[in-house]
Amino acid sequence: MIVTRFAPSPTGLLHVGNIRAALHNWLWAKKNGGRFLLRLDDTDAERSEERFADAIHADLAWLGLVPDAVVRQSERFALYEMRFAALVASGRIYPAYETAQELDLKRKIARGRGLPPVYDRAALGLDDDDRAVLEAQGIRPHWRFRLDHDAPIAWDDRIRGPQHFDAATMSDPVIRRADGSWLYMLPSAIDDVDMGITHVVRGEDHVSNTALQLQMFDAMGATPPAFAHEALLTGAEGKLSKRLGSVGVAQFRDEGIEPQAVRALLARIGTSDPVEPLADMDPLIAGFDFAHFGRAPARFDEDELAQLSARIVHALRYAEVADRLPAGMGEAEWLAVRPNLATVGEAADWWRVIEGPIDAPAPAPDADDRAYLAQAQALAATIEWGADPWHALTSALKMETGRKGKALFLPLRRALTGRDHGPDMAALLPLIGRARTLVRLAA
Repeated sequence: MIVTRFAPSPTGLLHVGNIRAALHNWLWAKKNGGRFLLRLDDTDAERSEERFADAIHADLAWLGLVPDAVVRQSERFALYEMRFAALVASGRIYPAYETAQELDLKRKIARGRGLPPVYDRAALGLDDDDRAVLEAQGIRPHWRFRLDHDAPIAWDDRIRGPQHFDAATMSDPVIRRADGSWLYMLPSAIDDVDMGITHVVRGEDHVSNTALQLQMFDAMGATPPAFAHEALLTGAEGKLSKRLGSVGVAQFRDEGIEPQAVRALLARIGTSDPVEPLADMDPLIAGFDFAHFGRAPARFDEDELAQLSARIVHALRYAEVADRLPAGMGEAEWLAVRPNLATVGEAADWWRVIEGPIDAPAPAPDADDRAYLAQAQALAATIEWGADPWHALTSALKMETGRKGKALFLPLRRALTGRDHGPDMAALLPLIGRARTLVRLAA
């Protein structure tokens, strides 16, 4: 069975890049009849907060990305300790005693000599007596995973194709701090094994992490997941944008963006597939294919998202939005105003136009238009309101006044709605009704 996971840290709110990774993992699992798991990487006790964990759950629910199971790393420390002890015993994890300042100095010296700033493995030269002396001085070790320099690192990435790394050019990664707390690398690999993860979709900024983790899987005698590293998002200006690190689900909700639009855009930007206003998940699931992903950065445009959301709003049925509309607003009103909405929330503005009272049009009509509106009021009192009062009224006015085009329609629209633009008046006028129409024309 295909099993994917989304593994955010509850140290902040999800941003658009996180959402994209979650969506792609979810799509791949659903396409293959598999499972999508949520793993909260909350090993950083100081920065992890329950309010962020709650927000992650809420954001995924709003997007329709409901996980099949949820685990928290903070509840799995016993598993990490067991694996850690085994890897220490096998010589793949070792203690190192350099301070941050000493390591920084070593890197500067290496750069000064034109060498890569790779850790020199000085800690491996310490014997038991050396370590005992250091620890007697109160120096507690951090722990590194020892890379096998003789083992080639290679995998066939689902998006980037064949990948190759030379372990000898890489530093042995620190996997545990001196205070005993865990860094990301090893617990993530342990969890992927324990949770049966078969595929990991994540950003290309994790490629080097994958190279290191592949040796961790091998050291544990485990088969690694298949990896797909997707190009990072860029802003509309065409370069990496810090703003993308703050744009997230909360902002989308506040702006009235539909979750279907977020899914439709993030599912396909960066691929060869067209971005379409698909409210249904099924076409997104069926069409998801790693072969369609490109290597170029994917361009995320907030304006494009807003336009896509508006197109989805224009197709939403009344039953899908009824609980988000003002009290009393029915299906006829929704269908009348829907084509002119950018967000569902804007329906409330048009409900106020229908129900009234409305603001007087500005500027006020001139003498000719006031006379014209007086004629309109007189005719509106006599026409048949049961069928199509708008065309009945405008036809009668055209015959009586000779007006046509903008001169015929605009003064009426402004007097009846207080606005120059809006929904089709043929749909709107029956909802405004005869009584309110006469009052507004008189005003």
